[in-house]
Amino acid sequence: MLLFLDESGDHGLANIDPQFPVFVLSRDIRKCEKEFQILFNTDIKKSLYEDINNLVAQSEYTVIASAIQKEHHINHYGKLASDVYEIALSFILERSVFFLDDQPAGNKRLDIVIEKRGRKEDARLHEHFQRLCSRGTGYVSSERMHAYGINIDFKSKIDDVNGLQLADLIAYPVARYVLDPKRANPSFDVLEPKIYTKGGRKYGLKVFP
Repeated sequence: MLLFLDESGDHGLANIDPQFPVFVLSRDIRKCEKEFQILFNTDIKKSLYEDINNLVAQSEYTVIASAIQKEHHINHYGKLASDVYEIALSFILERSVFFLDDQPAGNKRLDIVIEKRGRKEDARLHEHFQRLCSRGTGYVSSERMHAYGINIDFKSKIDDVNGLQLADLIAYPVARYVLDPKRANPSFDVLEPKIYTKGGRKYGLKVFP
């Protein structure tokens, strides 16, 4: 299995955007920037969005997302709380193990692909990943993680990895849904059936706290 991770929102806690106070484990397309300035043409933009929605709906994949509500997080744990990217990764690893447990028996492995953010940031995240694998989490032991041979790899944006591009398209609609579940969100409606569900519960969408 391959797990592609991308983020939406700023992972910092020092300055929180009141219009987007959430971090999710996507912008140029939405803002019509750089090579996407052609999307100021509404007909082209509509056609592109229809194609994207079809791609998201028809591709075979499962969504496992974790959203950190930063204001609530600070109120509970303070501004010196743990890095939200690390927290999100912990939740996603847990639910990825749950998902693998549900799959048919066989030689099951999990390779995680993450977009590079910077040398220091990537090194810190890799250290956190190693700690998770050696200690486990509150719900998944280190033995269960090792049984799936979980590995982590960092890819540059210029590598243009399809899985990371898809993760990027998914992250923002998930974030908007977490901020306001009742607001019209057609993109989320398209991907919602892909969220990992078990026993009628969306295990593939962890909102914290």
